[in-house]
Amino acid sequence: MTEAIVTGQAEDVATVVPGRLRWSVITAYGAPGVGAGYMYLLLGLYIMKFSTDVLLIAPAVMGTIFGISRVWDAVSDPLVGYLSDRTRMGLGRRRSWLLISIIPLAGTFIWVFSPPDSLSGNYLIAWMAFGVIGFYSAATIFIVPHMSLGAELTPNYHERSRLYGLRHAAFTMGSILALASMQLLINAEQESPAAVRLTAFELSGVAAVVTAVLIAYAVFKLRERADFQGRVNENPFAAFKDVWRNHHARLVLIVTFVENIGSAVIGLLTLYIAQYVIGRPGLAPVIILSYMIPSSFSVPLWIPLSRRFGKIRLWMFSMILTGLSFGGMFALPFLSVDMKVYTIFALAVFAGLAAGCGGTIAPSIQSDIIDYDEYLTGERKEGSYFAAFNFVFKGATGVMIFITGYVLQFSGFVPNQEQTMTVQVAMVTLYGLFPLVCYSVGAWLFSRFTLDELAHSKMREELEARTAPGTAV
Repeated sequence: MTEAIVTGQAEDVATVVPGRLRWSVITAYGAPGVGAGYMYLLLGLYIMKFSTDVLLIAPAVMGTIFGISRVWDAVSDPLVGYLSDRTRMGLGRRRSWLLISIIPLAGTFIWVFSPPDSLSGNYLIAWMAFGVIGFYSAATIFIVPHMSLGAELTPNYHERSRLYGLRHAAFTMGSILALASMQLLINAEQESPAAVRLTAFELSGVAAVVTAVLIAYAVFKLRERADFQGRVNENPFAAFKDVWRNHHARLVLIVTFVENIGSAVIGLLTLYIAQYVIGRPGLAPVIILSYMIPSSFSVPLWIPLSRRFGKIRLWMFSMILTGLSFGGMFALPFLSVDMKVYTIFALAVFAGLAAGCGGTIAPSIQSDIIDYDEYLTGERKEGSYFAAFNFVFKGATGVMIFITGYVLQFSGFVPNQEQTMTVQVAMVTLYGLFPLVCYSVGAWLFSRFTLDELAHSKMREELEARTAPGTAV
């Protein structure tokens, strides 16, 4: 396929030939991940504590707000994905949505961390409900088109791994910055609620501005293919029916759900494990860092390995390594205090390495599956596919939140007290054995995946024979 005609600075934009993407393109694509990763983790880790301890909102109320946001995801994810596929605008299908996302994403993030002092009762609850649900809706407007754009920037089997690898690294770096901000907020708690409010407002304001600039940079730096526009079924139900009919997609959707049920509990229980099993609650941020740092900095390792061993084998390896790393956590209650600390840090590092592998390879394989849909239907509906993958991820998280709550409740968990061995074993069963089972099942299921490099190459040859050269917009 010949190189696309581009507008603007031709030397800085992606081509659609099977070759290496320029680093300027990869950087422009990955850059917004820093801001998005920061926002997602800070809100996920701290908003509950901010709401209950500073705003004095009942935990059950905030739980209900988060539950409603997950129900709304069932509507917003496929809606944004399909509408993104159908968009016809001068900036293109994806960059138009990225541009639209800037104000609601930045605005709702500031909103949720800056309720007026004068608000209380139902008015305060309404403020937080609007902020939380609004933020996750705005995040969907950004994330689904952004993931979709990555699949369009290059058809090259391995270049997609470089592209999504840097995105994963940027997302993780943002998460690391969020951990540092969370520590600032915890320090502010020692002063006064007013100090927390001020710190939260300042941090959210800076994050909003930086994220807006990074998204705008991606919008104006990247280009899209004009011939991809308008190539989707007018019936949204038919579009998502195609996703399920695609046997490669169906298998990966199932695998994604299984492995994310296992991974969701990791985020939910790390603070509990640090406090009630390790006995060192202050180590929680450091444990999370020991997971995130190798997750981000190992990305350059996985890209050449995927070329040598293949993306399918490498993703299976990441699942097995993740399962074994967390499976080892089951031994924690039976170790001495010092051994508990050494063990959880060592296993967290290996789990982080595996996460770097999965974050690099998984979306690259998902993009190959979208090419297979084009092979079957002649359509380009990246938005519908990544909406499905995103919704499965969120659904798995919701299921695990439900299961974790009931397991803790019925095992006899009592907050802020030393836990019985029964409770500790229940925690590490969820935190260790459950992910081991889930990731093992996921790896076994994924061993049936057949869209390897050779199959993808033959498919691309057929697609290129069918289609005329594209034009970038």
